[in-house]
Amino acid sequence: MYFLVDGYCIKKSRVVMTELVRHPRVMKKLQHEVAEICQGKSMITEEDLERMHYLRAVIKENFRLHIPPPLLVPRMATEDVKVMGYDIRAGTQVIVNAWAIGRDPTLWEEPEEFRPERFLKNPFSYKGVHFEWLPFGAGR
Repeated sequence: MYFLVDGYCIKKSRVVMTELVRHPRVMKKLQHEVAEICQGKSMITEEDLERMHYLRAVIKENFRLHIPPPLLVPRMATEDVKVMGYDIRAGTQVIVNAWAIGRDPTLWEEPEEFRPERFLKNPFSYKGVHFEWLPFGAGR
């Protein structure tokens, strides 16, 4: 999977592989899950992927730490609103720093650590309904 960010082409699989090399415990656990589910199979099916919960957690943790666009697409406030004590007037352009959200210690325990397990018990969705995890924005 490739992403173009600020003129640079980043191959995301290299980023996640780097994290796995840096965290051998995570790699070993992921290898065990894949080997157990795919044992004796020549092809991995969609059903197999659905059963790979740790793989999904590794991907989510990778996106939390290495979000493709660190700043989300700018939005325009359609009405006056107060957000966290700040007054935002209608017509103001707002840019969300998703990189900072993914590393916010008030939202994440040990935010700089690569810990896929944090996603095993939490139902975080790619659909933008959990605002502490926004790898693709919130779709609004």
